[in-house]
Amino acid sequence: MTATSDPTADPSPAPLWATLVATFFGVGRLRPGPGSWGSAATILLWWLASRWIAPGWQAIVAISLAFVAIIVGIPAATRVSRANGLKDPQFVVIDEVAGQLITMIAVPVSWKSVLLGFILFRGFDIVKPPPVRQLERFPDGLGIVIDDVGAGLYALAIMQVLLRSRILSP
Repeated sequence: MTATSDPTADPSPAPLWATLVATFFGVGRLRPGPGSWGSAATILLWWLASRWIAPGWQAIVAISLAFVAIIVGIPAATRVSRANGLKDPQFVVIDEVAGQLITMIAVPVSWKSVLLGFILFRGFDIVKPPPVRQLERFPDGLGIVIDDVGAGLYALAIMQVLLRSRILSP
């Protein structure tokens, strides 16, 4: 989604909590390609965290973290986008966090799976195959976040096919 002017803009600044969440603690301010930085930060943190999470618990932890990113990210993205007068500001990357975590659900963590998960998610997020592009039409933070959830589900499906067909080894 492009950053277009939003007629529901709120001239007051977004609350600090919303800005921190929406930009994933400032990662969204990195250039170029803030979405890629948000995905890279997420995948790096997931790789590090997975070292301390038993393999049997990694799927439930990834699901839980993605759920939190979605539930907290939608209102945060709404507040930040309205405060900035933009429909989908590029610096809002909590949507990439959610989508990248979804991609890694039930995927054994290795350098190959992390790299492939990053590439697949970014590819689906950029290309936005149907119905992902249509999900952007939802209002405010829901539209910002839900299309990346869709891209994450596409990437997750491909990851699972590759794992189950043993093309991608654990």
